[in-house]
Amino acid sequence: MMPTDDLLADVRGRLGVITLNRPKALNALTLAMVEQLAAILTAWAADPAIDAVLLQGTGRAFCAGADVRAIGTLAGSAAREQFGRVFFGIEYRLNQFIHRYPKPFIAVASGIVLGGGMGLSVHGAFRIVTETTQMAMPETVLGLFPDVGASWFLARCPGRTGMFLGLTGARLNAADAVWSGLATHLVASEHIDALIAALSAQPALTHSIVEAVIGGFTTNDAPASTLPERSGAIDRLFGGDQLEHVITALENAPPDGWEADALALLRRASPLSLRATWRRLRAAGGQTIETVLADDYRMAVRLVAGHDFAEGVRAILIDKDNAPRWLPPTLAQVDEAQVDALLAPLL
Repeated sequence: MMPTDDLLADVRGRLGVITLNRPKALNALTLAMVEQLAAILTAWAADPAIDAVLLQGTGRAFCAGADVRAIGTLAGSAAREQFGRVFFGIEYRLNQFIHRYPKPFIAVASGIVLGGGMGLSVHGAFRIVTETTQMAMPETVLGLFPDVGASWFLARCPGRTGMFLGLTGARLNAADAVWSGLATHLVASEHIDALIAALSAQPALTHSIVEAVIGGFTTNDAPASTLPERSGAIDRLFGGDQLEHVITALENAPPDGWEADALALLRRASPLSLRATWRRLRAAGGQTIETVLADDYRMAVRLVAGHDFAEGVRAILIDKDNAPRWLPPTLAQVDEAQVDALLAPLL
């Protein structure tokens, strides 16, 4: 057992188990937690006594993402940029490591799974959700964009589903996550402990053995996905060649359906963040995870140093007035050169 204040790690049979342990903060990631996760996963990747790794969270969340409040309240752009360089550098290397992990990596993404929590789960080989799962990438309303390599996995969702999710930050239930490919298995939350015990009891944990054990606990007993019935409309509404075409299509959609909710989410978001997200999601379909994360790093460092991120944190998390004053204030005032500047090499 290797306890810390916010992270627990122990070995059960041939299974290494890591538990995010900040339940009051919805297991939001601090710099220390990211550093500890990277160190443990690196050590276990080389440990012949450990065949597979499982990551879970305590309380009602798997992980609500990075502790953006702590970053956004740093005094001054330079301080936020410096912290972003350190934090995102470690976090994105961790995401890449999970994506390429040499042993079966199992994430139990139960409860709330947001932002950086998606990076810790969706990049893994086995992504387990439960009936309590609520999953989203809500960064555009905070003046950011779906980072942690999210454009890589969102671009690989069916049709234009990933564009819909990335721009709006809409939440998914467990069945939505499975249908969209963001999760691989649905297991009832009451059976998670038994699943972990079953994995721990195996004399070896190859990929096929892990698949078989998890498959034995899989269920369909959860709220149904609404995405399949919406997929045709999502593909049509979010299929334009320009972001403005998406907004116009939503404005012309029925005013009392899910389309109105999607439009309201877009209108709450930072215009600069929407442009940045649009660019990243359109590019990521043909990129490797390494390229995606390298682009994410440059963009994230610049955005956390900028006005909109600090303003989004203030409006949503500090003052909670939900009235951010974005700069530029409208989509028409954000041009492609501004997005180019976010992706330019860092000095």
